[in-house]
Amino acid sequence: MPGDHIGVGIIGCGRIFDMHMLGYEGRDDAAVLAVADISEERRCERAERYGIPWHYDDHREMLENKNIDLVEILTPHHLHRDMALEAIAAGKHVSLQKPPALNVGDFDAVAGAAERAGVTLRVYENFVFYPPIVKAKELIEEGAIGTPLNIRMRSVAGSAAGGWEVPLEAWAWRVKEETCGGGPFVFDDGYHKFSIALFLLGEVEKVFAWMEGLDLGEGMCVDAPSICMWKHSRGSAFGSIDFTWAYDMYIKSDYYSADDRVEVTGTEGIIWVTRGHGNMLDVPPLLLYREGRLTAFTDLEADWGASFRDCTRHLLEAIRAGEQAHLTPEEGRRVLQFALAALTSAREGREVRPDEIKGGSQ
Repeated sequence: MPGDHIGVGIIGCGRIFDMHMLGYEGRDDAAVLAVADISEERRCERAERYGIPWHYDDHREMLENKNIDLVEILTPHHLHRDMALEAIAAGKHVSLQKPPALNVGDFDAVAGAAERAGVTLRVYENFVFYPPIVKAKELIEEGAIGTPLNIRMRSVAGSAAGGWEVPLEAWAWRVKEETCGGGPFVFDDGYHKFSIALFLLGEVEKVFAWMEGLDLGEGMCVDAPSICMWKHSRGSAFGSIDFTWAYDMYIKSDYYSADDRVEVTGTEGIIWVTRGHGNMLDVPPLLLYREGRLTAFTDLEADWGASFRDCTRHLLEAIRAGEQAHLTPEEGRRVLQFALAALTSAREGREVRPDEIKGGSQ
């Protein structure tokens, strides 16, 4: 447990770095004190922009800095395991970007090390802190739609013309299985969506998926179009998500050129979350249909950036209180199993139970 001030070090200064900084703005109890990145241009630019005193080309040097209590790891997926283990060995709390590892065995190694070291480990999952999703959860728990029966999600990515500019190198590792662990949709972005499903409707019993691969050449492949279906463990609730790359579509967005929609149907009503990354639909971010009336929630903060801010604030408060932060290692593991079950189902053409997914390199 840090003293009066939590010193933070961030490994990886890519596109998502700016979003992670949102949770530290205006705080007097925590600050980002160091960054590490192999690119001198990236780390120096971020350090100068945010007034960060230390920057390193080797994250191991940063881990030796005694002023650092918490490390955020924002690197490609295949680097997560070793970097997390090194940070834990240095006695740091760890916030690990999703997906936390390429396989369950690697994540178990990280979680076990954190438990033995007595440090906080959480998987960074911002979507469950997105205000419309948080409100949807509240409505479900209040019984606003009765007993949940179904969750349906749609995720679409558009052309590079929409949204913010993402360097080609940032896309390249996401379309190679050895560095991403699956693909940019079902495994990478899908981790967010599978987190939402578990957050809103609880545990999943079995998964079935179809996935098409768009071959980009040179070992690069996009896992879309794809569709995943599942049965929740509670009652008779089912879920589904389809992933589409509409590569010629302009999508209005301040972030990635993508957008999401979530629909939860219950015995007495329906909830719609109408946006995620982008703003394709010019309607309120959350709608509730019940007893023949449509209620629009117009006072919710719908900027996707708010989810990053609140996700980071939650972690800082949890560390101060000596409590676990969401996603806890147990929650993060279940989401990882969910995502890997979808990949396994598509590959083997069968239903897969998430709890079947175990092991991997250690």
